[in-house]
Amino acid sequence: MPKTTRILCPFCKKHTGHTVEIVKKKPRRKMAQGQRRFKRKLSGYGSFPRPKPDHEKPTKKRDLRYKCKECGKKHTKGKGFRAKKFELVKK
Repeated sequence: MPKTTRILCPFCKKHTGHTVEIVKKKPRRKMAQGQRRFKRKLSGYGSFPRPKPDHEKPTKKRDLRYKCKECGKKHTKGKGFRAKKFELVKK
């Protein structure tokens, strides 16, 4: 994917040049209450009430952030996508 592209800026309300960067995922510090409850429910009962999650996804989700060259604001599009290989190239 090219490092720069022309897309609609939601702040300027017009098509402008944007630079693309990959968002790095931040590690979460604590589990949510639902996750703690689910983990407590799974402990000690084998596969009851649900089977244990033992497989991983084949790829990580890539999340892109676009920065407008005119107003300088950043925004994202969609919820990310999965790709085995992804790189930004200068065009």
